[in-house]
Amino acid sequence: MYKSIIRPILFLFDPEKVHYFTFSLIKTLCKIPFVSFIFRSLYVVDDKRLERTLFGITFKSPVGLAAGFDKNAVLYKELSNFGFGFIEIGTVTPKGQVGNPKKRLFRLKDDQGIINRMGFNNDGVEAAIKNLKNNNGQVIIGGNIGKNTETKPENYTEDYCEVFKALHPYVDYFVLNVSCPNVGSHAKLNDKDYLIELISACKLLNSEEKKQKPILLKIAPDLNNIQLDEIIDLVNETKIDGVIASNTSTNRENLKVSKERLEEIGNGGVSGQPLKNQSTAVIKYLADTSNKSFPIVGVGGIHSEKDALDKLNAGADLVQLYTGFIYEGPSLVKRINKAILQ
Repeated sequence: MYKSIIRPILFLFDPEKVHYFTFSLIKTLCKIPFVSFIFRSLYVVDDKRLERTLFGITFKSPVGLAAGFDKNAVLYKELSNFGFGFIEIGTVTPKGQVGNPKKRLFRLKDDQGIINRMGFNNDGVEAAIKNLKNNNGQVIIGGNIGKNTETKPENYTEDYCEVFKALHPYVDYFVLNVSCPNVGSHAKLNDKDYLIELISACKLLNSEEKKQKPILLKIAPDLNNIQLDEIIDLVNETKIDGVIASNTSTNRENLKVSKERLEEIGNGGVSGQPLKNQSTAVIKYLADTSNKSFPIVGVGGIHSEKDALDKLNAGADLVQLYTGFIYEGPSLVKRINKAILQ
């Protein structure tokens, strides 16, 4: 029903407007008595065999929702009704910001992909905290954090630390987003020496808390093997808790969409099916080369049960959806969980 009726209607309209319309619709529906129960009965696979314990957290299901979908922690409870084992919010920055000028979100229908250059649009850390206060530990939440666009390079770490400290009581794990291609000074955020500084600063803050939270690093899919070796060294050196592979890609090769359309769209990161093989190769390289010495969360191009299983077989411990959820609908989460059980 989703792919035959709902998706064709939604895809007639601007992607960003549809995103906010869908949010409002789900929020409204879940306020109606028994609707959340109906969603859960349709989409949640409740089976102890799906549980995964990673960096001290027990996930009811290894299938989560990637960052970028629920930036401001507005819909995490409602989204958990669709069978996700965890929801990653953000990217959250210290202050709210509008992000890049619109139009900034584009569908690649023939490629089953998306190009976005949102630019960390969010309402800021205080707004996220206000929404997360309603959680009470019901949904496992990841906090994907970043810097404000206007922040000067010498103050990047300060931005990350501000959000880290403020969000700490309200999330279960953190993700340092240093690999989004849609923010300025991308080069510094990928410099190994700077990453050691950033991770060390966050770990120091973490050590001051009664309960420490896992810290993960989200990396780009466009890294070569030498750069991936550096990531492995970085994990070993800093003892960070894991890696999310991967963010969106700047690679536009082998797309079905015309070059003219790509020029019309302009800059932005590619997600969805075009990213599938690239992100799986990154996962496999990290897992094999490091002898699976740290946890990996696999994300990028999961549109089917096989896509998810390929990531898990390549070495991922958990997987996350975003673009596949948009193209395939909520039944994808249930199908993946059932396939894992089989």
